[in-house]
Amino acid sequence: MSDSRNPDDSSLSTFGFRVQSMMDEEQESADGWVSLNNLSAPAEPPSSAPARHEGRPSQASRPGTPESAPAGSPLHGSDAAKLGGDGASTPAQPAAPSAYGRSQDRVIQALLSKGMVTPQLVEESAEAKRKSALREPLWRVLADNPKVDRDTVFAQAALTYAFRIAPVKDRKPEPDFAKTVLDSFTEELRDELINLNIAPYAYAQEHGSGLLKLIFITDDPMRPDLQRLMHALDLDRFEMSYAPRIVVRGVLEKAYPRKNVYLERIREDEGDQAAVDFGMSFENKENKLLDEEALEAEISRSSLINLVEALLIESVRMGASDIHVYPNAKRKIEIHFRVDGRLQRWHTEEKGHPEALLAVLKDNAINVDRFERDTAQDGFIQRWIDDTLIRYRVSVLPIANANPDVRAESIVIRVLDDRKVMTDLSKLGLLPFAQEQFNKAIRQPNGMVILTGPTGSGKSTTLVAALSQVVSPEVNVLTVEDPVEYMIPGVRQIKLSHKLSLEGALRAILRHDPDIVMVGEMRDKDTAELGVKLANTGHLTFSTLHTNDAPSAISRLYKMGLEPFLIAYAINLVVAQRLMRTLCPDCKEVDDDVDVVLAKQLGFTDEMLADMTIYRAGNDKDCVACKGRGYKGRRAVAEALYFSPRIREMIVEAGDTIDEDGLKAQAVKEGMLTLQASARELVKMHETSLDEMLRVTAGDV
Repeated sequence: MSDSRNPDDSSLSTFGFRVQSMMDEEQESADGWVSLNNLSAPAEPPSSAPARHEGRPSQASRPGTPESAPAGSPLHGSDAAKLGGDGASTPAQPAAPSAYGRSQDRVIQALLSKGMVTPQLVEESAEAKRKSALREPLWRVLADNPKVDRDTVFAQAALTYAFRIAPVKDRKPEPDFAKTVLDSFTEELRDELINLNIAPYAYAQEHGSGLLKLIFITDDPMRPDLQRLMHALDLDRFEMSYAPRIVVRGVLEKAYPRKNVYLERIREDEGDQAAVDFGMSFENKENKLLDEEALEAEISRSSLINLVEALLIESVRMGASDIHVYPNAKRKIEIHFRVDGRLQRWHTEEKGHPEALLAVLKDNAINVDRFERDTAQDGFIQRWIDDTLIRYRVSVLPIANANPDVRAESIVIRVLDDRKVMTDLSKLGLLPFAQEQFNKAIRQPNGMVILTGPTGSGKSTTLVAALSQVVSPEVNVLTVEDPVEYMIPGVRQIKLSHKLSLEGALRAILRHDPDIVMVGEMRDKDTAELGVKLANTGHLTFSTLHTNDAPSAISRLYKMGLEPFLIAYAINLVVAQRLMRTLCPDCKEVDDDVDVVLAKQLGFTDEMLADMTIYRAGNDKDCVACKGRGYKGRRAVAEALYFSPRIREMIVEAGDTIDEDGLKAQAVKEGMLTLQASARELVKMHETSLDEMLRVTAGDV
């Protein structure tokens, strides 16, 4: 009879279904992994007739004990016994719980003792639990804190409760294996396993008996509902191990790609010439004008509607920030997604008239006139995708085309997914000095914080994260944005229109009792003067500029006509920012052929190159984490120019021009890292490559 007690209880005895899996280190270390196609010992496959779950010695009923582990990563090497002989960890003896706070939660105690979390974060989570009257254990509340790495907490919880960590870095999960095993269960059980993020990982051979046990991986093996489900599988021998959520999701998504019903409909229609007469002409032979009736007939065809819905769904699932749709000279429509800052072709529509697909997109957008083809238009689309409301901002522009028969337009769609909004500055990837200066500047009661950089450098994301740090019921926070992209809780966001200009909104804000104001962009002297006035009259003000680095922002304001003394005493901080792609942690590889000349141009010295290892993007097309791109995600690289007394003095003493080089030299003397210096640090940390550093900071070379 299995133990049905809640695994989140601090007095846990191990799950009944894990009795089979818990073994002596001495016995387990001799086990070996066996692939599905290379079984050397008889074993019942998952699809065999049901067999009863066999009990194990009483040692399995003892509570698990925590083991020291790097934050957020599985254990490997000499500090961990092998799970099935391939590098997963078994729990070690617990550290002495001594004085690790008043928490009785053993997971929290282990995290505190290893320095993986701070007492302040634990207190925050405890307060959140008290306010919301949550009944779940404190460590789960802590894992939901945006300032904490979820995988770190869950990995430690797994160790504390005696679940081992699968060696997914050394032995990657195989989607084909997972699919073969899952398909052997009933459809109902298979779907439940997938919904609970559980994947078959490998077979391991037991020492002595030679029998095989099936290893499963999941990101949360502590859930009570797993006990019922695993018993329902009627397996002879199995074990549940921990793996990070992204790994388990990755293997399941490869084994069972999420269905896009619109793409499936398109594939079903391919080759069906009766469905659409793609040979029809859309030109009126008499006057050479577009035949609207024929175009209307194609627009009504389901294949184009399916294509539009498919691209909206796939853009979200691929993590694209933008969709580009435009016709080329060969009368084909090209569709590109911008992923991690780079455009990549998703599809080329070769059938039908290019204006038909453009018209369907315009029809789907609110505030866009499909029949207007000679002016710029802006609109929006909304869709529920994967249980999340996604907003799309649509921009339409008429463009020239080498083919005179095509009335060409370019449509760019910004994907606005609120799940991507960052509210924690620490998640932006700023280096310690820049983050420290940023925090110091936004904690001031007044003054201005300016973000500068080109379009697409993450300025808005950083501003939203900064605002989220200072929003509270005690302050009135107003923003002026054009357009409003993300809704920020606790903030009144002013919407501009042809009846309300940026300048008019800023003047009205002065009469609206603000404490904190965000101005989307200082575009001219009038808006800059109003922004500076807000900062100098006791308001904390955020805004953006388009300049290449931090000192040039000061020069730009000076050239707009602002007095040096106003600039010097209104501004707290100027941050120049870029977004740099980070190497995929799973497939990055050592660069054995470093271009020394390029490295030196980027500021690396011979001593640096001799003492460091440089990594480059991998070329693993089967990589689950990055899907073969070599890069996974982006992080901010910034130079933070804090207005110290000496910096303010230099600006006030400026004559006809601002000495940008002098300001930069003084800021560097005070500890500022330039954009290029910050990027070098990321290369040293193995976060990015020389090629990516060159792409992002080429202007500083």
